[in-house]
Amino acid sequence: MKIEQEGRTVFPVIVSNSSSLKSVNFYLLKERETLYLIDAGMNDEACWNVLLHTLEVNDLSLSDLTGIILTHHHIDHVGLVDRIVLHNQIPVFVHEEAVLRLKRDSVFLEKRADFFEKLYKEMGCGEAGEKQARFVREAIEKNKDNALKTCLTPIEEGFLTSLSLRIIKMPGHAPDQIALYDEKRGWLFGGDLLIGHISSNAIVEPDSSGNRIMTLVQHRESLEKCLKFNMNIVFPGHGMLIENGKSLIQNRLRRIDKKAEKFVSAIGKGFATAAEIAESYYKNVYYDHFSLVMSEVIGHLDYLENQGRVSKTKVEGVWQYTIQL
Repeated sequence: MKIEQEGRTVFPVIVSNSSSLKSVNFYLLKERETLYLIDAGMNDEACWNVLLHTLEVNDLSLSDLTGIILTHHHIDHVGLVDRIVLHNQIPVFVHEEAVLRLKRDSVFLEKRADFFEKLYKEMGCGEAGEKQARFVREAIEKNKDNALKTCLTPIEEGFLTSLSLRIIKMPGHAPDQIALYDEKRGWLFGGDLLIGHISSNAIVEPDSSGNRIMTLVQHRESLEKCLKFNMNIVFPGHGMLIENGKSLIQNRLRRIDKKAEKFVSAIGKGFATAAEIAESYYKNVYYDHFSLVMSEVIGHLDYLENQGRVSKTKVEGVWQYTIQL
């Protein structure tokens, strides 16, 4: 499979799986003598073999690669970086916020662990929050070998002349997420900004200084930014290529507002803390997928607070939310 237009070709590298994401997608982008890899899949044999196969059937090889651009730091987007660079010493471009995460900087990771410990206490999560905070802290040592060894080059927002692409910061799903926009062809390489079959999570994270980010507010702003673009094809990090980008974005924006109203309703029924709202709405899923559920609830509460729809007051160290009339 390839998409070709006006001298530029995209070779999608799509690795199917049985998860709700359906597939892990990354992309080879070729024009004249340049060949860039946008994202790098998982660090497993399935992704490695599909990448090599895609190169081979298109008369290409790892030695033809010019560089790698990562849309964000998540493990399913960066997995093959070190393995590729062992074969071909090419530059790896990332958002500046990604460097500490990809290098698993110990000082930053300790700040991050402190952040979640404090956050879950303030949101009234009790034992479930303490358990997740311990998991985050223990992962510092457990996952230390996942740090990328490759030299990383921070990339600025703006025009990437070697590829005639615009690099655009798209925070929300991750604080370091970027998109690559080909205005001439209406192509958007969006990482996990927009996925066709499921909504992307705006995952709660601290910034590089350990401060709280209003992730859902950022995610919504990033989606709204895309409405100004001519989008003939969106190349997502998972699932099928998207040809109805603007209508899908409008649907995602409506879903954010619809869910926000449900959380307003929960507050009206007397569920005052983020944990109470989460447990009342998600039931057992609150415990089974704690971190994702809390990201969803905290993100929507931040969004509602940013709109002036709710306010919060700290009572004995825990934020209590009320409806603003």
